[in-house]
Amino acid sequence: MPADCRVKVRFHQPPLALRPYFTTFYLTEIDIPDGQRVQDHLHPEWANLRLFQGVTPEAEIAGIKGPPGIAAIGTGPTSTTIRFTAGRCRIWGIGLLPLGWAKFARAPAHLWADRIFDPCAEPDFAQFGPLIDGVFGACVDEAAELERITAFFAARADMPAPDEDRIVAIHGAIVDPETGSVADVAEATGLASYTIERICRRYFGFAPRLLLRRQRFMRSLSQYMLDPELKWIGAIDGHYHDQAQFVRDFRRFMGMTPRAYVAHPRPVLSAVMRARFEAAGAAVQALHLPARTGD
Repeated sequence: MPADCRVKVRFHQPPLALRPYFTTFYLTEIDIPDGQRVQDHLHPEWANLRLFQGVTPEAEIAGIKGPPGIAAIGTGPTSTTIRFTAGRCRIWGIGLLPLGWAKFARAPAHLWADRIFDPCAEPDFAQFGPLIDGVFGACVDEAAELERITAFFAARADMPAPDEDRIVAIHGAIVDPETGSVADVAEATGLASYTIERICRRYFGFAPRLLLRRQRFMRSLSQYMLDPELKWIGAIDGHYHDQAQFVRDFRRFMGMTPRAYVAHPRPVLSAVMRARFEAAGAAVQALHLPARTGD
């Protein structure tokens, strides 16, 4: 990592009417000498839309590179790390919760899971074109950019969100640390297992068993990241049988061992996690709690 790389991150809570649909709106500013790039990894997360000003980042997931040189990158829900490099740039991130996917996306989430794409080139995401084209003005103005993002989604807040009650109920059960199985989700929601399976694939991107496994892993990883003095054994979630099971999950979700992860510089991700926890109370996007419309 270049020694003179500086990363600033600021998180903004959406207005109350939009909070059921988004984790946060957040601005990342990467200041690095011209011609240099910083490397990092993203954790598994819900869907995102990222809008760029400056040097365009490059990203890949599961060895598949995303389209280069574009004004925005969309990602569906992910179950593995996204590796990326970035030069000097400003990035607005918009984190879509499952209910946000239901309201603002036009396709089943499982069709876009673990994928990086150009939203301007995909008919399922053409509705975001005006936001991508108009978010940045002639001058850098964070407040004005945030207002444009907020206004764009507020103007579409009356769009229907199908299966809202079921999505919120399932989401709440999945992020509950006490939930350890699909049977627990069924008991908490009162829904049949086949209904849970259908809703999860359609709006969450994955089968419920994998979602629970991802949550277990992300609880452990975020605990370690927030308190680096902990050893891994002290951060491992109680639903793990042993450390070997955690290491297998680490390889599955991050594509590396815990030791390799600790040794890898995380200049962007560390700044994002600290700022997210301070602003939203959750160090990683996958741990955000769902909100119901009208709350």
